[in-house]
Amino acid sequence: MATPPSLRKLTIATRESALAMWQAEHLRAWLAARHPGCEVVLLGMTTQGDRILDQPLADIGGKGLFIKELEHAMADGRADLAVHSLKDVPMDMPEGFTLAAIGAREDPRDALVSNRYLDLAALPGGARIGTSSLRREAQLRERDPLLEILPLRGNVNTRLRKLDEGQYDAIILAAAGLKRLGFGARIAALLDPEESLPAVGQGALALECRADRADVIAALADFADHDTTLATTAERAFSRALSGSCHTPLAAHAIVRHGELWMRGLLASRDGSEILRGEASAVVADPAAADALGRGLADDFLARGAARLVGA
Repeated sequence: MATPPSLRKLTIATRESALAMWQAEHLRAWLAARHPGCEVVLLGMTTQGDRILDQPLADIGGKGLFIKELEHAMADGRADLAVHSLKDVPMDMPEGFTLAAIGAREDPRDALVSNRYLDLAALPGGARIGTSSLRREAQLRERDPLLEILPLRGNVNTRLRKLDEGQYDAIILAAAGLKRLGFGARIAALLDPEESLPAVGQGALALECRADRADVIAALADFADHDTTLATTAERAFSRALSGSCHTPLAAHAIVRHGELWMRGLLASRDGSEILRGEASAVVADPAAADALGRGLADDFLARGAARLVGA
């Protein structure tokens, strides 16, 4: 594939955590294979979300803190694009930016990591579970109110180290990140969506660039995966319609099944004492129809009183 003259060099803005660097290197290799005449360089950055580790994300602004500095680099021309874990991308893109492509999904499930217990059922009352996610916390508390849920911040390596130091009996992380970093053997149990419904977009990579960069958007188009794009579009529409935020225990997971897009959603109080669940399916051919499916499921939740749980 010939490289357009405007794409002789691309700069990817990236956080410097091991997982973010894996994602950036993965994209660099993909670009090198499809645009061999293009030099691809990485611009490593430390974001506010990386710097503040002693407070829960929900209290300091949410996962968008991992992205703002990368967007500043794209806005002022230091970088052309960024690659994110889609679950970390806010539901509403800032003006002037777009998600150019959403790639094929890795395993979307949550993973239990423990040196003592093989699955959730084995956790005794009072077990110390580390998680940074209100979504996971609510589902764990619904399952067993006696579990002690403790905050867990830091990159994947840091979280595993804290577990190994004995600060927790178990921790819950995204399976995709563990697998991408070669830590699949640390997984004690993969949690089916019935046990822990995943975060919106979990397991998928999203490529962001300025909306006016038609050259970059065209270069990234083949990275997009059709089924993952439909599924995550529905999930994000569901969250957006319910005003999902870092203060909201919310989950959604969609898959293409038997020619239809099938999605499950969840909204909860933080203590897990009240949880709304629902599902919807439809034949979906394009992102607009997927968006409508997600909004329709959100409307069903609102009709059942979901507004009282948002931000609760």
